[in-house]
Amino acid sequence: MLTSDFNFELPPELIAQFPSGVRGQDKLMLLGRQSGITQNYMMDNLPDLIDDGTLMIFNNSKVRRARVYGIKETTGRETEFMFLNQIDKDCLVWNTMVKNAKKQKPRMHYKFPDGTIATIIEDPKNEGTEFRALKFETPVLEDWFERNGHIPLPPYIKRGDTNEDSFRYQNVYAKETGSAACPTAGLHFTDEMLARLDAKGIERDFVTLHVGLGTFLPVREENIENHIMHCEYYTVPESVADKINKAKKEGRPILAVGTTSVRTLESAALEDGTIKAGTSSTTIFMYPGYKFKIVDQMFTNFHTPESTLLMLVSAFAGRENILSAYKTAVENRYRFFSYGDCMLIK
Repeated sequence: MLTSDFNFELPPELIAQFPSGVRGQDKLMLLGRQSGITQNYMMDNLPDLIDDGTLMIFNNSKVRRARVYGIKETTGRETEFMFLNQIDKDCLVWNTMVKNAKKQKPRMHYKFPDGTIATIIEDPKNEGTEFRALKFETPVLEDWFERNGHIPLPPYIKRGDTNEDSFRYQNVYAKETGSAACPTAGLHFTDEMLARLDAKGIERDFVTLHVGLGTFLPVREENIENHIMHCEYYTVPESVADKINKAKKEGRPILAVGTTSVRTLESAALEDGTIKAGTSSTTIFMYPGYKFKIVDQMFTNFHTPESTLLMLVSAFAGRENILSAYKTAVENRYRFFSYGDCMLIK
């Protein structure tokens, strides 16, 4: 399939630049996975749309203040680094994505806001990419990001981060710090909504996938099969795997909240349709033709044209169904992307 097969027309004014006025007060589209039929609701209607016996799986990864600006020693110019994950156990070497990467070369030094110094080091696998390995003289821990970093809003949000983003670009149930982007399907959930789901008897639990930026990198290959995903790290607790396997055995639906939960569950899936507990990494790339082993239903946002996320939901519900639903969303003035509205596919 071609990358251009996943393009669609989106008026720029429908790209949400700010969160909704009140968390959870968003439009919700229900899409029939097989029929392609759409219905328009509000997020407040969600509990009534979830079948009894459903097991909901959320991603509890917490967003790190991962966008940090360093001053290049040779030029005095500011350089933007997006910190993705530590490379060594001592937290001295970090994998980063860098703006103007061609100009950021090994042995160049950068000073960060608190005065710490880091140096780009050789890493053959980064050649020709946006990624650079940064080595520090002292360990870089979470409090360093709190002192030096910014909320890593995606590039289609054309503004700097604010104090409001510190809590609105974070899920209310976020717990495990490590993501360079928010698992944004969860932004629609409030404590009140979670309580309503509990009151209805909807079972829910959590996995962890630390979101890197590979998910959001553009697909530069003409044929999507040639695209290679960036590595991300995930954990499926033993107790959660047991719940999922029990639900599958009983024929109860698994509803994944967000594409990152989908990626986690399908990455940990075994050929017999069960799931394996543990911590691992994944480069899974789902596009039409992929056969889902664990996920039966999906709650997600509206995704960017020609993106791997759009390809993932197209694999789940069919490209024609998804593009038709997106056309309907545009006609009904849904808001798109991270701070936008949402969709339930079942």
